Amino acid sequence: MRFCFTFAYSMQAVVIGFYMYQITHSAFALGLIGLCEAIPAISIALYGGYIADKSEKRKMLLLIFSGVILTSLVMFTVTLKSMSGIIHVGWIIPIIYVMIFCNGIARAFYGPATFTIYAHSIPKEVYPNGSTWSSSSWQVASIIGPAAGGLIYGYSDKFFGISGITATFGCIIFFLVVSLVLVALLRKYPPVFVPKENIWKSLSAGIEFVFGNKMMIGAMSLDLFSVFFGGAVALLPVFANEILKVGAEGLGIMRATSSLGAVLTMLVMTRFSPMGKPWRNLLIAVTGFGLSIICFGLSKSFYLSLFFIFTEGAFDSVSVIIRGTIMQLLTPDHMRGRVSAVNQMFIGSSNEIGAFESGTAARLMGTVPSVLFGGSMTMLIVGITYLKTKRLVPLSLSQIQPPEVAEEEIIAK
Repeated sequence: MRFCFTFAYSMQAVVIGFYMYQITHSAFALGLIGLCEAIPAISIALYGGYIADKSEKRKMLLLIFSGVILTSLVMFTVTLKSMSGIIHVGWIIPIIYVMIFCNGIARAFYGPATFTIYAHSIPKEVYPNGSTWSSSSWQVASIIGPAAGGLIYGYSDKFFGISGITATFGCIIFFLVVSLVLVALLRKYPPVFVPKENIWKSLSAGIEFVFGNKMMIGAMSLDLFSVFFGGAVALLPVFANEILKVGAEGLGIMRATSSLGAVLTMLVMTRFSPMGKPWRNLLIAVTGFGLSIICFGLSKSFYLSLFFIFTEGAFDSVSVIIRGTIMQLLTPDHMRGRVSAVNQMFIGSSNEIGAFESGTAARLMGTVPSVLFGGSMTMLIVGITYLKTKRLVPLSLSQIQPPEVAEEEIIAK
């Protein structure tokens, strides 16, 4: 289910970005795509976590996936060539932004629901290895999705006489329907949390738990600010069109290369876990991520750019594994939805917020300077984080696990 949904969603992200840039020729318009999705995803994330904790997860996912399929059908319809005489071109962009906004609403509920299902599917002693395989499944879909999207978009008209955007959305909708069917085959996951207090106290308990754990809040904050400033992926359509001049096909390859670096690294991590000294390794990984962004911004060669995109994905995957394991191991069962919601506010929407920052910075200072600025800020954030958290660097994960805390104690606190 996760593979098919990620495949379709990552394909959609690539083709929407390229399509919007072809229409607007504006890097800022690309940034607005991320903002439209991030606003609802962040605004109602805590409520989504509360609903996930107290709801049956399978039914919840069926509703979420049905909504995403509906938004894709709308975007498929408005981008049809046959609709050009019915829908004015000036309306297409606002409609797409609205549909992306609706996807952001769905994401606010999707993350907490899947986080809880994953936690109930495998025993705790294999969480680190399971997190690696789960992330690898996501990354494999992220490799194939962008590549397939770029290739279908670029070649469908040449070989089959079908508009690139139409053919791509047809594939997207097909895989979304497959993911919906797979959700229907999941067993039911009854809630383990029955609220005994009002919603505000329940939400406050989740926030209190996260902010009371220094490693958890530190990992979330580090990811948020590093991706916020280092989110150069949103500008890849500009690099593909104007700097490297490789078109939609090259864009798909660049998007896939980042995920290729990630999945190969994750496969290595199944044998060589980065959890021996998680905080030290997390700081090293984010440092490598920032350096890769800077080198990518300086590159004028397509193949050299692919190398730095590969290393960026590789370093990012290490931090994903570390953060995912920390989240799973340190979160009590009855709070998984709400803790996941807080995590989504920090990490789940950091890419979209970073896309908006990158688009805005590119508009103000130019594409390449904005990428160099973002990579440099990421390096600065790592330095500040290291100085603030020196005592966590030599610790192993077992040394920082807190005891199980009852929800009543957290609320009382």
